[in-house]
Amino acid sequence: MTDQIDRIDKGIIAALAANARLSMAELAVQVGLSKTPVAARLKRLEASGYIRGYSAIIDRERLGEGHIAFVQVKLSDTRSAALDAFNHAVLTIREIEQCHMIASSFDYLLKVRTRDIASYRRVLGERISALPHVAQTSTFVAMETVKDR
Repeated sequence: MTDQIDRIDKGIIAALAANARLSMAELAVQVGLSKTPVAARLKRLEASGYIRGYSAIIDRERLGEGHIAFVQVKLSDTRSAALDAFNHAVLTIREIEQCHMIASSFDYLLKVRTRDIASYRRVLGERISALPHVAQTSTFVAMETVKDR
């Protein structure tokens, strides 16, 4: 991206990262500008992709989705077509909250969120293990979330 951002743009991004529900007036006060230039900067930051969207922070524990597992996935094939097939298929599994390609002895790290260990076992056995080119998985269960942002 060739767009340059300055200190004020970074301030807008930081303020919205902390609280995306700030009004334009509150945001303007935080960065030291009036509402009109802040609104123009915000529109530019959105259009240029620095701000991709806004979301709510959900208490997944209260929704019955408190079990978190991290899964190392090793593929049997790491050529482009195999990686593309795996990447595409991962998007269809709701329980996979995050998927990262890793430079390590394994290929991907998944963050999987389910109701409990039994639900996780079903997702692993029936869905993750059936993803294209999966050769091996290793699971690490989170005992406590210390920081999530």
